[in-house]
Amino acid sequence: MMPLIEEELDAAYKVYRLYKAGEKAAIEAALSTIRAVITGGGAGLSNEWIERLPALGLIAINGVGTDKVDLDFARSRNIHVSTTPGVLTDDVADIGIALMLAVLRHLPQGDQFVRNGDWMQRKAFPLGTSPKGKRIGILGLGQIGKAVAKRAEAFGMNVHYWNRSLVSDTPWTAHPSPVELARNSDVLVVCVAANAETQNIVNVDVLTALGGNGVIVNVARGSVIDEDALLAALEKGVIAGAGLDVFVNEPAIRGGFFTAPHTVLMPHQGSATFETRMGMGALVLSNLKAYFAGDVPPTKVN
Repeated sequence: MMPLIEEELDAAYKVYRLYKAGEKAAIEAALSTIRAVITGGGAGLSNEWIERLPALGLIAINGVGTDKVDLDFARSRNIHVSTTPGVLTDDVADIGIALMLAVLRHLPQGDQFVRNGDWMQRKAFPLGTSPKGKRIGILGLGQIGKAVAKRAEAFGMNVHYWNRSLVSDTPWTAHPSPVELARNSDVLVVCVAANAETQNIVNVDVLTALGGNGVIVNVARGSVIDEDALLAALEKGVIAGAGLDVFVNEPAIRGGFFTAPHTVLMPHQGSATFETRMGMGALVLSNLKAYFAGDVPPTKVN
């Protein structure tokens, strides 16, 4: 986490850092006394580790993803699980819109075109696609999905969505399934929470419905897209392009993404701004303080 947050942790608690090899022996000796674990959404905490920590009462996730923590198992052992919602919503939504624009307007290719001297030689550069008047489909209308939708409206886009539960008081157009949403979208932005129910929710059928002029953007988790189907769809022109911030097994992502046409890739930077990372860290500290005071962590999710 941010250095200032790490300093506050050290000032208030005895902290062991699992990623430091030199602390392994000390951690093994302290297993029975460790009461809280801080982790990231991508790392989580396995059931095996939970079982090794008999005094554990809080898993504080520095992020919003809970797919790498077994919430039911944690609940069965009376362990709080907290996240850092809200503070990262805007930055993740911004990355979603940035990826959409990068794909539609060929931003990475344009940068390389200029650097290679092609513009100077007056070579032709392909026309982009305007988002104005296009349909944007939001797959998962939670906080981040709503933030993406509001930004898209500013670009003159028509908002459609699918959500696992009913969403009330919204002017946007709902669809009964991910396939129907994709069929009615020019850009499909994936914001759905990752869990067993949503694994590979974007499959061959969804990509086919999106069609040859459609673009997909993923700011959720890599696991919600069938990557075999996505890579095949990109190679065969089943869809027009993709903007991806998340992948399965990141950072060791599949080599096919390096050569996939019409793609823009980012190294999971959705929440990666100074302001948001400080806000996330402050929420982690708040959850720790509440737990050690005997109170319920304020952003507990289980």
